[in-house]
Amino acid sequence: MKVSALAQAGYRNLPDDFERHFDAGVTTPWHLTEPGEVHAAFRDYLDCLMLAARLGFDGVGFTEHGQSSYDMVANPSLVGAALAYATEAENLKVAINPVGRSLGKAREPVRVAEEYAMIDCISGGRLIAGFPVGLLYDASINNGVPPIEVRARFDENLPLVLKAWRDQTPFAWNGKFAQHPCVNIWPRPLQQPSPPVWITGIGNPTTFQLALKNNFGFNYFGWFGAKLTGPRIFERFWETAFRLNVPQNPYRMGFMQTVCVAETDSQAERKFARHIEYFFNKGIGAVPLEKLAIPGGISLPGIQFILRDHAGDFGFYAKMRTAKFAEIVDAGAVVCGSPETVTEQLIEIARTNRIGNLMVMLKVGSMTRDLTEENVTLFAQKVLPKLRNVWANEPWEHHWWPSRLGGRPAATATELTATGGVQ
Repeated sequence: MKVSALAQAGYRNLPDDFERHFDAGVTTPWHLTEPGEVHAAFRDYLDCLMLAARLGFDGVGFTEHGQSSYDMVANPSLVGAALAYATEAENLKVAINPVGRSLGKAREPVRVAEEYAMIDCISGGRLIAGFPVGLLYDASINNGVPPIEVRARFDENLPLVLKAWRDQTPFAWNGKFAQHPCVNIWPRPLQQPSPPVWITGIGNPTTFQLALKNNFGFNYFGWFGAKLTGPRIFERFWETAFRLNVPQNPYRMGFMQTVCVAETDSQAERKFARHIEYFFNKGIGAVPLEKLAIPGGISLPGIQFILRDHAGDFGFYAKMRTAKFAEIVDAGAVVCGSPETVTEQLIEIARTNRIGNLMVMLKVGSMTRDLTEENVTLFAQKVLPKLRNVWANEPWEHHWWPSRLGGRPAATATELTATGGVQ
């Protein structure tokens, strides 16, 4: 199994009553910040990912959230370029995995293609290209894209990015949202015809079909409570693969899990509980549900999915703003405990749901630099080695990982075979 470390550059000193007054994704007042802490947050964030690279993680992952206090990374390409150079300079064989440039809000898709291509070249061919549709509050409120256009932009922008990478001759593009008399990007990615492509989604059946029909990897994030959402999400994905006669290779599935490790279960709770509560109360949980599910921004299959699973998927989200440590752990939104406890739970999650790529978020909420380093190091020493062989005895090859890092990439579709409604 491939195990990557994921981090976000969250602001760590928000007031105790923040979640009662503000929205973490839209309306956080800048006067709450201290310049020194903003600087420290970014330094500690990058150092966390570099520490993971040095300790032998397979990849380093990062996200994109505009105008957000819980993740101040407005453009993940900046982070990707820094990590690509630093890891290449130290000869660290680690995948560079920007889990998202949100193509549903992108107004310059060719620029996205160029930036990702640069990262692949700087890293010597270690990019994994992540493309979520994007969070609706970010796309529509923060970035001004009408909700009804978010999916449509994604459907147009992804084929344009892939074509810009693959075509060896200049071409014109006359789309609904982007028109280019000549597309001939320099450079192209070193990985040809493209780096491995991954789609991050919430479990919409249409998204599953997009990924499976075009041989993309699929990522699911466990912030909504993996014990509640995971079984249904993963079961539906593999049922869709079966219907489409697609091999049920676990390496096409990725999952992000928040993880905290200490020497004992009681120590883990004592060290991490308040930082975990900070993240879920003042971070993603402090974005109102109506801003995540704006009318017009979710396709019919997605609406049916939400309505059918409302109690499980969004019941926990509705109380995330006030959830305590025990509730967060019980929902499966975080795995926290001793190395033995964490290892056992992660292996069970992977084997039960056929997950071949695990992203562990080890820098959580208000965690200090020292505590983050302790968490990353203990996980690397006592958990990571035991996860390596989860699928070692099965004959699957990893087709969604850079060849320079041992993957055997298989060709994705030349033209997308499933588009529309991929939120």
